[in-house]
Amino acid sequence: MNRLTTPFGSYALTRFPEDPRDRLRAWDAADEYLLRHLHAGTGERGPVALDGRRVTVLGDRWGALVTALAGHRPVQITDSCLAHEATRANLTRAGVPEDAVRLLTTQDVPPERIDVLLVRVPKSLALLEDQLHRLAPSLHAGTVVVGTGMVKEIHTSTLTLFERILGPTRTSLAERKARLIFCTPRVPAGAGEPNPWPLTYTLGPDAGAGPAEGLTVVNHAGVFCADRLDIGTRFLLGHLPGGTSTRRIVDLGCGNGVLGTAAARLNPGAEVVFADESYQAVASARATYAAYAAPHAGTAERGTGGAEFLVGDGLAGVPADSVDLVLNNPPFHSHQATTDATALRMFAQARRALRPGGELWVVGNRHLGYHVRLRRLFGNCELVAGDPKFVILRAVKGKRETGRTA
Repeated sequence: MNRLTTPFGSYALTRFPEDPRDRLRAWDAADEYLLRHLHAGTGERGPVALDGRRVTVLGDRWGALVTALAGHRPVQITDSCLAHEATRANLTRAGVPEDAVRLLTTQDVPPERIDVLLVRVPKSLALLEDQLHRLAPSLHAGTVVVGTGMVKEIHTSTLTLFERILGPTRTSLAERKARLIFCTPRVPAGAGEPNPWPLTYTLGPDAGAGPAEGLTVVNHAGVFCADRLDIGTRFLLGHLPGGTSTRRIVDLGCGNGVLGTAAARLNPGAEVVFADESYQAVASARATYAAYAAPHAGTAERGTGGAEFLVGDGLAGVPADSVDLVLNNPPFHSHQATTDATALRMFAQARRALRPGGELWVVGNRHLGYHVRLRRLFGNCELVAGDPKFVILRAVKGKRETGRTA
């Protein structure tokens, strides 16, 4: 197990879910750079006095920052429930009481006052914009704002957001391909500029050849392809299965929930479960489904199935052998790393959750070769549709097979 050595102590840290085969660390040079700066300063700036000050950490990916700073009782704000789980595990491993860190989601009300704001720059510029707007009212003239990220993650547009929403901004010199961002907040910060998130739009007739046409889509910041329908989802929408025998459907990695909502339209009376590890995504799916369901309450189109919304580790909380259909457009990135680990975990969870005879429908880039993994896992895989970029694959759980982890 890798250890993060900092001026605040040395910590054994892991990602979540913990996998001994995973060689990706739970921190990087950007986290180390920020912690060194807080303790000893960088160039003409710092160190940062933390004792007795209200510290908030935005976007701490696996809890490395708040674990090191737990003695200052920080608030952690993240969009990922997996980051929260990793933080809990890392705090426990470090012998730190869990209540030493206050865990908040990006959907929660921000702290009333922030004296030190530490920002781990997220991959999504939209999420950064939304969160800076939400946190700005909590800042004051004495607030210290320091961001961190790898050089490849910090762009001119990143600095422009800090400057526009919070105040004057500059960067440090690069160290080990990482940079710091220093921002001096105006008072009041964020005044005069409304937060543009969430975005709402209505799908036209080109959205999946019918089942999604007319649906209102709500996208909170940070959701994949937040300002439009991504082409993989659009392709799957044009081939969604429908039938009265489908009782329980899961939109796995639901994003804005458009797949599950369109499936509800095609399968009247079916219950739809929207599952994602992102708080922003599940909030989006809830709003998208609500926009569809409200006008049809009590009508034949909506039926009586209803919906359930789960923020968690995929289908870990869904009972085995309880689902008829799983729809999945899996991600193939984890932060900056390209990996199929998340997709493979989703496929295994889907097989466990499906009833015998239940089906997993997957859309993915053709070059990813998901058909090989699905055949190995399910014993079968059928090509439903394909184009030069995407394939839609269907795997069926065997009639005699009961849910088990691969």
